[in-house]
Amino acid sequence: MLRKFALAAVAAGLLLPITACGGAGGSSSSSSASPAASSAASGAAAGVSGAITAAGSTALLPLVKQAAVEYQSKHPDVKISVSGGGSRVGITQAAQKAVDLGDSDIPAANEPSLVDHQVAVVNFGVIVNPKSGVKNLTTAQIRDIFSGKVANFKQVGGTDQAITIINRPRSSGTRAVFVKNLLGGQEPTESGLTQDSSGTVATMVAQTPGAISYVAIGYVKPGQQVAVSIDGVAPTDANVQSGKYPYWSYEHIFTNGQPSAQAADFINYIKTDSALLKQLHFIPVGAMKVK
Repeated sequence: MLRKFALAAVAAGLLLPITACGGAGGSSSSSSASPAASSAASGAAAGVSGAITAAGSTALLPLVKQAAVEYQSKHPDVKISVSGGGSRVGITQAAQKAVDLGDSDIPAANEPSLVDHQVAVVNFGVIVNPKSGVKNLTTAQIRDIFSGKVANFKQVGGTDQAITIINRPRSSGTRAVFVKNLLGGQEPTESGLTQDSSGTVATMVAQTPGAISYVAIGYVKPGQQVAVSIDGVAPTDANVQSGKYPYWSYEHIFTNGQPSAQAADFINYIKTDSALLKQLHFIPVGAMKVK
C-alpha cells in the first residue's frame, strides 16, 4: 500500500510545474495579480516594469510566491514567475543566468559570480505522524533513526509503529541543513522514500503511520504532523532567535552580479514585509540574536 502511495505521489510530482500554481508546496507558479488589483495599484507603480524569474528552495517558495502576488498587485507592469526545484537548482540556475533569482536555504559555495541577499530565517522541523506517539527526540535518537539503527518508534518512547523515513533529494537545502545541523555531516540512509517537494513530504507524513521527515515549519499543520522538540527544545521562533533550537537557516536569494532595479526592489520587498514573514512562519533576519 505504501509503495502504491509513493508511486502516486511521484506521478503527481511530475505534474507540479503545470498544475500546482495555487499551492504552497508546488514546484512552480506564475504569480499574476488580478486585473482589478493591478488597476487599483497602477498609480503608485509608475515607472516600475520588467520581468523577474525565480527558482529554487521549496522551503522559501511560499514566501517568494505570495510576495510575488502582492508585489505585482502594486506594480502591474512587473511580471514574476516563481518555481521550486530545490536549493541547489536555484543556485545552479542563477549561476547559469537561467533565472534572475536563485532561492536557497544554503550558501552558494564556489560560485563567485553570485551575490547573496539574505531575506529571512527559516525554522525547520523534524516531523512525525501523530500516531507515532513521539513529541521529543534527542539528537542521538534522530541520528539513530535516519541511519536505520532504530526502526520502530517504541525504541524511542513512542508507539509500536514501524518507522518510514521520507528523505529529500540531495538537491534539497532542507536536507543539507538537516545533515549539517542534526546528523553531524553523515548522510541519512536511502532505504526509505524520497520526495522533492516540501508540500508532498508534509502530506505523506500526515497520511503514513510511522512516517518521519523534515520540512520548514510553515508546512506543519496541527493534527496532521507533529514537529518534535529536539533535546527538549521546542521548534519555536523564540528558541530559534536565541540559538537554543538547532535546526534553522538563513534564506538566501542569489543574483548573478548585482540585480536589476526591479529585482532589487522585489528582494527588498520580501525581506521587509514583516506581516507576510510572520504569516508564513519566517523570521526577520534582524530579529536573530545569534548568527
